[in-house]
Amino acid sequence: MIADGGRATPSVLSLAVPALVVLAAEPLYLLVDTAVVGNLGTVPLGGLAVGGALLAWAAGLLNFLAYGTTARAARRAGAGDRAGAVAEGVQATWLALGLGLAVLAAFQLLAGPLTELLAGGRGPVAAAGEQWLRIASLGVPLLLVSLAGNGWLRGVQELRRPVQYVLAGSLVSVVLCPLLVYPAGLGLAGSAVANVVGQAVAAALFLRALAREGVGWRPRPAAMRAQLVIGRDLLLRAAVLQVSFLAAAGVAARAGTVPLAAHQIALQLFFFLALVLDAYAIAAQTLVGQALGRGAPQAARTTARRVAVWGLGTGTVVGLLLIILRNALLPVFTDDPAVVAQAEVVWWFLAAMQPLAGVVFALDGVLMGAGDVGYLRSVTIGSALLGFLPLSLLALPLGWGLAGVWSGLTLFIVLRLVGVALRVAGDRWMAAPDTVTA
Repeated sequence: MIADGGRATPSVLSLAVPALVVLAAEPLYLLVDTAVVGNLGTVPLGGLAVGGALLAWAAGLLNFLAYGTTARAARRAGAGDRAGAVAEGVQATWLALGLGLAVLAAFQLLAGPLTELLAGGRGPVAAAGEQWLRIASLGVPLLLVSLAGNGWLRGVQELRRPVQYVLAGSLVSVVLCPLLVYPAGLGLAGSAVANVVGQAVAAALFLRALAREGVGWRPRPAAMRAQLVIGRDLLLRAAVLQVSFLAAAGVAARAGTVPLAAHQIALQLFFFLALVLDAYAIAAQTLVGQALGRGAPQAARTTARRVAVWGLGTGTVVGLLLIILRNALLPVFTDDPAVVAQAEVVWWFLAAMQPLAGVVFALDGVLMGAGDVGYLRSVTIGSALLGFLPLSLLALPLGWGLAGVWSGLTLFIVLRLVGVALRVAGDRWMAAPDTVTA
């Protein structure tokens, strides 16, 4: 614990470690899922890549339900208003249900066309992806409720319960997935069912925690509109980001089933590691939000320096481990020599970007906690449009293959690093408009 103006505040690690467990649980399940499905063959793995990319797109697009709620709840908690912080969770939960049902309806109506578009036309991969998506999308409202629950609990520094809830849901999914895929004979569909059941368990636990706080459950449109102010910028940022990832997946799919399968393995590792490193962003959001909420800007700046150092150090360690463990990790996901060869192409990109990504994600959290989401939106969109998207789209016609796609992703990280580092080095981020009052 660190003294701040006579008050004890948690250290970066005391917040980051529980956040790490929560953030890593879902992508860790997806890695297990990828390993289980990968042993069914290349087509089911490709179907999981297509359907999983669409589901990840929806979750990433709406992750402001966690990040925006954390920032708003932390500001209220920092000002000594716990009831107001919990009320942010109530309204975020209503938003989660409404948005989740809308996304579910869209996927049920458009699963076929969307998977065909991403897979490059009709075929066995598109059909497998459609089957998986129709089932897995039933868990979208549940997933979004869990995002909202994570958000308000982080904001009030309740760290143990999110870990328990998310681990409970993930454990159910991890146990069910191989059982439903193999002994039960459901194949790829079993993976989707396991996903939904796990999301239901986690969402029920988050709803129970909210009910026990004793705050009113009535929807408040004004409060939800205020949440959407910060959500708007995060939504636009996430939309461009997810479109870029979908475009990259589309390029990989058009290059062939083998490159698509290799891209799926590397991309799931990227998402997993990104959320692991994002633990420092969660710590930064909470600490910066609470520091600015109680009028302590110097504490916010100190937090920014600390999380950047931790992000750089952790990213460096992760990158080295990827290089050292390459030959041991790849066979876990596939025994197809062609897929392994393609995955080795992108492995070096994945390892090299980790130190940079560690700093980027940490400073993202600083700006989110300060409410400087407008700048964060602009620098992320600019980096995607100038780096990630162009190189990904050029990779196919220029014959660069997966190396071109992952060069674009690496450039995207570099451009974001420059943008957020310059912002945090100044003072304007601490004077960002207050989006909490409503």
